[in-house]
Amino acid sequence: MYEGKIIKFYREKSQLTQEQLGRGICSDTHISKIERGSTEYSPEIITFLSKRMQIDISLEAIRLKNIRTRLHHWHDVIIEQLFEEMAVLYKELEQEPLIQLSDYQPLYNLLKARYYLMHNQADKAYKVIKIFHKDVQQLPLYESNLYKHVMGMYYMSKQEYLKAIDTLTAIVHEDYNNPEYYYHLASAYHAIQSPVMAYFYAEKSLAFFKGINSFLRIIDAEMLMLIQVKDEKSRDFKETIRRFEKLIQSCDICQAPVRKARVLHNLAYEYMRRENYKLASKYYQQSMNLKEKKTGGYLLSLEGYIRSCLHGNLLPSEELMQIAKDGLALAKKLKEIFYMHLLQLLLLLIQNREHEYHVYLSDIALPKFRESGNTYLIQNSEKELFAFYMKTNQPDKALDIATKVMNKVN
Repeated sequence: MYEGKIIKFYREKSQLTQEQLGRGICSDTHISKIERGSTEYSPEIITFLSKRMQIDISLEAIRLKNIRTRLHHWHDVIIEQLFEEMAVLYKELEQEPLIQLSDYQPLYNLLKARYYLMHNQADKAYKVIKIFHKDVQQLPLYESNLYKHVMGMYYMSKQEYLKAIDTLTAIVHEDYNNPEYYYHLASAYHAIQSPVMAYFYAEKSLAFFKGINSFLRIIDAEMLMLIQVKDEKSRDFKETIRRFEKLIQSCDICQAPVRKARVLHNLAYEYMRRENYKLASKYYQQSMNLKEKKTGGYLLSLEGYIRSCLHGNLLPSEELMQIAKDGLALAKKLKEIFYMHLLQLLLLLIQNREHEYHVYLSDIALPKFRESGNTYLIQNSEKELFAFYMKTNQPDKALDIATKVMNKVN
């Protein structure tokens, strides 16, 4: 079976017809049957054909058989987020021509899409993913669930968290031996302000990461679990800070600046929600310094930094306005629509354009937040608008907001 596929591949690569390849060895009809795997053949014939194409058929067969093992190793490396090894394997597999002969081309393409997502290349990932949209029912069980996993991650990269949850919860665990998806499900629930579900799935992912001794992913899961626990008591807050500091130390020990940036961002948020804007701005800035500037993650921390400086009156308005303008320009360049709205809102706040701010929030930003399912931003926006409408004597609009909130509760 392998020999026939390999012979056909290299014959076509050498631009030989079946008659040209078999000349003096066997008939073109026999070559056709060998390539289809529909006839028996002697080892001598394979040897002669291999010599004519200048290949070692036994080595090529071993390479073809090993493709599945190599792909699953790549998947393991992706799960553990070992970026250097991941990149080496990506380049090796990109140069492996026999993948297209194997039964594992769908697995390879789905892993390639996942690789792109991990490198903040969502558009490139989607070009690969959409190949499967029409034929997803034809995929083997493992690849079918991997497709759902990758699609869920894609939706998360676009801040479409409700779609992500629907897609990830459709995974059949028994057919997909990769509990890592629990972590992404936990992240999506966190994004829509569902701490109980986020903690539940983060804890399940933590058990998996401990089982494979992936210290980097253990940090991820523990941090996600930590930020679900909200308590205003000073004693408990001290314990929360201690746990954050422990995670930061773990990041330093593992030499994991990407994770350290995430921990610092979440620590900044804890100070922000307690109105300690000076420390919040400090840790947001430290997080930004560890992130690649041309990414959504950088813009997320930048937005927090600007907001903490604004609420804490930590910078002159002109300086803060310029920082916000630079951030907005970057968001537009990166086509990060979500952050374009957030930074535009901040600009209006900095400029004290209260009416325009609330019009933009109501008519442009809030519909986008609702579409993405970002519960935190939806709730905050609705509270702001309700307070503004009551303050400016617009009871009909205030009632409309209140009705929408009550309908969601019911």
